[in-house]
Amino acid sequence: MKRLALTILLVFTMVWQSVQAQHTAGQNPSTKSFTILKQLPITSIKNQWRSGTCWDYGTLGFLEAEILRKTGKTYDLCEMFVVNKDYMDNATHYVRMHGYSQISEGGSCDDVVDVIRNHGICPENAMPAPGSLTGDTLANFRVFFPEFEREVISAVWSNGPRELNRFTTEEQAPLRNKEPKAHWQDSVQSVIEKYVGRCPETFEYEGRTWTPMEFAASLQLDMDDYVSLTSYTHHPFNQWFVIEAPYKWRLKPSYNIPIDELMAALDYALDKGFTVAWGGDVSGNFNIQPAVSDLPDSLLSITGQSAVAADPQAQTARLQQLRQEQWDDWTFTYDHVMLIYGKAVDENGRPFYLVKNTWGEIGPYKGTWYMSRDYIALNTTYIFLNRHALPNKLQKAVK
Repeated sequence: MKRLALTILLVFTMVWQSVQAQHTAGQNPSTKSFTILKQLPITSIKNQWRSGTCWDYGTLGFLEAEILRKTGKTYDLCEMFVVNKDYMDNATHYVRMHGYSQISEGGSCDDVVDVIRNHGICPENAMPAPGSLTGDTLANFRVFFPEFEREVISAVWSNGPRELNRFTTEEQAPLRNKEPKAHWQDSVQSVIEKYVGRCPETFEYEGRTWTPMEFAASLQLDMDDYVSLTSYTHHPFNQWFVIEAPYKWRLKPSYNIPIDELMAALDYALDKGFTVAWGGDVSGNFNIQPAVSDLPDSLLSITGQSAVAADPQAQTARLQQLRQEQWDDWTFTYDHVMLIYGKAVDENGRPFYLVKNTWGEIGPYKGTWYMSRDYIALNTTYIFLNRHALPNKLQKAVK
């Protein structure tokens, strides 16, 4: 678990540092140029910094865009409020599973929706900035999360974590407590608040006093409106299933449809004026320039998006097969969440999407990434969107 998390964090850090260095130097090595076809309103670019919270920043950015679409009002919702509540929910799940569960910085769009539904939300300025608690200027979980993980594990295991393969004999393996350590919730909550702050019971905003639940209700969002769509062949199409990914510990299901239908649903939503949260892979098989994600040339013809296919059905079938192969052999993982908010074409007329990233205003496009349709089609784990953004037939199916 730690090895996977550290690997993903290292990839993010290397990409971020590379792009930041080029941006700082005033260089733009990308030879691509884009014509924007559609650009929906979004809120400002945020920075998850040294924390594995893209799921939090990306989903709140999506919900802020939803509020902007519905009301015209701009909000800056508090990521650390979500972290506080979600990590305690994660710890509770781990203990209730007797230690046979995932403790992770990562998560999914469903985590944010569940936090808001069950705990509410507050504006950014209603909680202390994480930097005021950790000594960094932004969220830095390098000290916080290992301490949090140790505290949660100790509630279940008397002498260490549960990975038995670290030990040569059964006698050396960690021992599970006969019951959870007394008052473990208080100890875990204390660690969370030490680093990310205490969630306010009430706060002042726009001239009145709110509770987090009252504030959430005022945003005019229905948390039951949001659904996750995916596309894999190891489960039947047109049914719900829980994506088997380490960071989806809440076990919320996604609706499984063929990849061509999923891409059509994405385009349909954007054309209707709805942004779409995207969960997928940014560390696997793709070309990366500063803020441009695309597939290697060897894969472009397989996807059938950039070349004229002699047999479109065969191309779609091969794409579906390749997605499954890369998911099964771990070439393609679920390691990032961002916000898709528009469409563009490059200088060759190939389709790309405008994607709001969570790494701050870096790169030639100030925090926006251009991701090719080829790349999205192959490397999407799920899309998360308002059910009212779907075509009628699909909208009825996901009710």
